[in-house]
Amino acid sequence: MEQEKLTFFEKTNNWLKNSITIRLLTIGILILLLLIPVSMVQDLIREREYRQEGAIREVSSKWGKAQTVIGLVLTVPYNAYTKVYDDDNNKYKLVQSREYAHFLPNQLIIEGEVLPEMRYRGIYEVIVYNSKLKLTGAFSYPGFEEWKIKDENIIWNDAFVSLGLSDLRGIQENVSFKWNDEQYDFNPGIETNDVISTGISCRIPIQPTDTSSTDWKFSLDLNFNGSSSLNFIPIGKSTNVSIKSTWENPSFDGAFLPDNRDISKDGFTAIWDVLHLNRPYPQSFRGATKGVYQSAFGVNLIVPVDEYQKSMRSAKYASMFITLTFLLFFFVQILNQVRIHPIQYIIVGLALCVFYTLLIALSEHISFKISYLISSVSIITMITLYAHSIAKNNRLTKVIGLILMLLYLFIYSIIQMQDYALLMGSIGLFIVLAIIMYLSRKIDWYAIQPKKNE
Repeated sequence: MEQEKLTFFEKTNNWLKNSITIRLLTIGILILLLLIPVSMVQDLIREREYRQEGAIREVSSKWGKAQTVIGLVLTVPYNAYTKVYDDDNNKYKLVQSREYAHFLPNQLIIEGEVLPEMRYRGIYEVIVYNSKLKLTGAFSYPGFEEWKIKDENIIWNDAFVSLGLSDLRGIQENVSFKWNDEQYDFNPGIETNDVISTGISCRIPIQPTDTSSTDWKFSLDLNFNGSSSLNFIPIGKSTNVSIKSTWENPSFDGAFLPDNRDISKDGFTAIWDVLHLNRPYPQSFRGATKGVYQSAFGVNLIVPVDEYQKSMRSAKYASMFITLTFLLFFFVQILNQVRIHPIQYIIVGLALCVFYTLLIALSEHISFKISYLISSVSIITMITLYAHSIAKNNRLTKVIGLILMLLYLFIYSIIQMQDYALLMGSIGLFIVLAIIMYLSRKIDWYAIQPKKNE
């Protein structure tokens, strides 16, 4: 009789409060709304990462940027003549221009060490290094026969050798070199950028009558600063590079990987052997050629733990984490016949979002592992106590806390596994879905009613 006395609006209100479908739709809408703060968290991570990159660029611009070593290259200028039609005289004439022929060494040996240093700009760490290299090798007599250039057009007196270095500000000492038994000093700048865009050069005497088979040997010492990475160009017919460092976490990349390498807690050593047949440009050529910088190889000095990358990876699972937590509270609501207001769902969702801001802030000062532990324990404790105030059931509260611990442990395991993250994530979701299906197998969704005292 009391049910018949209810008005239409009262019946509608009761249906909205007790309908499982409406509850699920409300939870779905709340999850979509909480994607807004999740997106804001991801923007925060990108902004902090950008600031870190800015700090790295600022320190590198003063210390020395990533360096690429190219050298040595022997360049001999010559006069070239082009037939051009003269409209005034109605006949062709020869126009003289200065061009360059480039010759690469028969052998290039680079040996040295990389001494890393950690610099700080505010709270950010920046890896820089000082490198001491020794370059030795030999050139053969530069022949012009294949290009059919006459001897009188070759400008032997203006021949020079050049050495390429990406950031000349990193050079710490005057650079001189031995050409056979003679000592020469380098000067800044290069007459042509056909091969080397930034570097130093030095004129050397070449006698056109010196066509002996004896190679011209050279050697030089190079002391320079750089940051992040050190690369080399294999311009020798046979290029051998051997470097060592005390840095424990190198990343070898570029066109060639080391033939031999040894990495330990004391540092690393790496050896490359590259032949001229392994690269796309010849030993001698005129003008510019393609593929020189594309053949670079070397080592990156990387930070083993990047807190922003891991924070971003964990934030990408935020929507899944919110959904699973809301499902947990939903089943608490259904199985324990507890009414949970949408505002209470929002409070729990915002607590889950606060976890990521805590994680970012802490990981900038302490290790990611400890940051994750502190953040997760704080949020789990807060949500568990809040759930206890709602459910008023100690056993149920312990179950909620345990499930949250397993969820956070599951997410941490995923972000630690780069290669197996998809596999572990898929298996984890399969297990979660199986548990949900098991718990809900005997629920009569049409017969669920709230407690009478509600």
